[in-house]
Amino acid sequence: MLTLFCILIIVASLLGGVVPMLIKPTHRRIQLAMSCIGGVMAGVAVLDLLPEALAYGETKTVMLWLLGGFLAIFLLERFLPSHCHDIAETGHDEKHACGHEHQLTWIGTYGGLTLHSILAGIALSAAWSAGGMEVAFGVFIAIVLHKPFDGLTLIAMMRVAHVAKKKAHFVNVLFSLSVPIGVLLFQLGGDVSNSAIAAALAFSAGMFLCISLSDLLPELHFHGHDRFSLTFALILGLAIAWGISSLHSHEDSHEHHDESSILHEH
Repeated sequence: MLTLFCILIIVASLLGGVVPMLIKPTHRRIQLAMSCIGGVMAGVAVLDLLPEALAYGETKTVMLWLLGGFLAIFLLERFLPSHCHDIAETGHDEKHACGHEHQLTWIGTYGGLTLHSILAGIALSAAWSAGGMEVAFGVFIAIVLHKPFDGLTLIAMMRVAHVAKKKAHFVNVLFSLSVPIGVLLFQLGGDVSNSAIAAALAFSAGMFLCISLSDLLPELHFHGHDRFSLTFALILGLAIAWGISSLHSHEDSHEHHDESSILHEH
């Protein structure tokens, strides 16, 4: 049954990643995608990743890892400059005017989402070891319902960066395997401490906050048009993140202690 859970999670992730590749990236669509993704990433960082990190680690240590993730992305973009705000207003040169500046952004997004997904796989496997279907089913539901949004966010960010479709498909498949990899790591007996889980989640949260607040959303201020639609897209992204976090808190709040004890004992 755990294998079936993994297969369904892979399918959900792949489906989410396929959607952005079916839509032609125009200037307006890219702007709307950036606004929505910015909201999703900021919301997931604050409402999902950070609370989970705090559940596993000490507050001060978690916050230091949060700052570490934020600083890592900021320094990468600072010392490997490729950023511009001059996005083409017409379709003639949009691929040349903007896209290359988001290469680091999608790589950071991939890193953060992959870390989170591997840890989700570890949590799923730990829940299964703790109580089989009765305990693991809630964790599975939480993962499989938000996995399409993870895939959509990652591949949409790659589309913004004008990454080739073939490469995007490959990354989509690779990313879909991250939860099963986490399951496999736990089953093979790898010890994962609470402090390591807290550090990875907090570091990912910091990366997401930096990408959202210092890369995606500030760029939208350079465009006076579509203010209402861009604002709506941002609010929609935050709403999606809130829904994901609500699902996690509902399904997982009573399971953290069981999972953490299993992680120590395994």
